[in-house]
Amino acid sequence: MNTLSNHITQTLLDEVQRRIIQESVPRIKKCLRLLSDSQIWHRPNEQTVSVGNLVLHLMGNLRQWVLSGIDGQPDDRQRSQEFTETGPVSTEKLIRDLDSLITEINQALNRVTPEALTEKRDVQGFEESVLSILIHVTEHFSYHTGQITYYTKSTLNVDTQYYSGMDLDKTASD
Repeated sequence: MNTLSNHITQTLLDEVQRRIIQESVPRIKKCLRLLSDSQIWHRPNEQTVSVGNLVLHLMGNLRQWVLSGIDGQPDDRQRSQEFTETGPVSTEKLIRDLDSLITEINQALNRVTPEALTEKRDVQGFEESVLSILIHVTEHFSYHTGQITYYTKSTLNVDTQYYSGMDLDKTASD
């Protein structure tokens, strides 16, 4: 592949890592540290899962879509268990498991080649390109990070201060 393909691939992978690993994961960990174990495992109603379930679900999704779908590792996901777990699984264990998984995800993403981006992979009953998988896991992770943040802010009445010290009112004309 040419230099431009390598550059585009690396830029994409850097952005996926930035959005998931540098942005969403620290936000989730911050929320987990703010919430008590009972709040992490609280289900507001029978149609809503807990923050703990969402964390388990995100880890299952990353394992299946990135480690299995992209990196070719075995797919042993038990998706329904991510939602039936009632906890409590300790905050420390959730964070430790998330950190361990992120190490594996980084390693897998570092093995993605420009040629692989257009290759089709079977994941969770879908046929997707590696590029599509990368987009899916990024938006999926961000979506559930937002749910976790919303629950934390509404339950504790706190500002998570994700953008502390930044002027978010800046515009292009400033």
